[in-house]
Amino acid sequence: MINIKEIDFDKMNGLVPSIIVDFSNEKVLMLGFMNHKALQKTLDTNFVTFYSRTKNQLWTKGETSGNKLLLKEIMTDCDNDSLLIYAEPAGPVCHTGSYSCFGVDAGENRDFLKQLFELVQSRKKLKPKGSYTTELFESGLDRIIQKVGEEAVETVIAAKNNKADTINEVSDLFYHLLVMLSELDINYNEIIENLRARHIKKEGSK
Repeated sequence: MINIKEIDFDKMNGLVPSIIVDFSNEKVLMLGFMNHKALQKTLDTNFVTFYSRTKNQLWTKGETSGNKLLLKEIMTDCDNDSLLIYAEPAGPVCHTGSYSCFGVDAGENRDFLKQLFELVQSRKKLKPKGSYTTELFESGLDRIIQKVGEEAVETVIAAKNNKADTINEVSDLFYHLLVMLSELDINYNEIIENLRARHIKKEGSK
């Protein structure tokens, strides 16, 4: 999370614009304003709270409708005078009843792999009976690694044949990789951040 002491509230007379983004699909939901107290309350409660310029008071989004915004992450811009807030909406965000104040549609979740990883982690914790994922976790790390190897080989073979087989085998490989990561207590985001860091390093060396 951010350091609230670093935020510059002076440029807009004690306020900073705050762009709210859906954590699940990175679509823009709304724009609000926060003062120091609103931001602190957001951090304390984990529910996004704004400062109303018309009513001159704090207001937690959804306190009347129930459609609150559960805080997931806050980022600042390069000047520390604007906020980008990732949140999980409990319902429509716009007062008109629309998903977004900007007229965008929710659409499909673009980060299904993340959702799948969270499901895999849930299977590891709860171990429901009849689940193939549960069977994998109960079989141990060696068996899980073996399955990753088998799926990798099958992916290579499929790539020499046809597109449909390749898609199916890559899907199997992705799934078993996620199981292996979960078993090794490696978070999905660690892989994403590592890839991002490599990309940034590569781009910077050009």
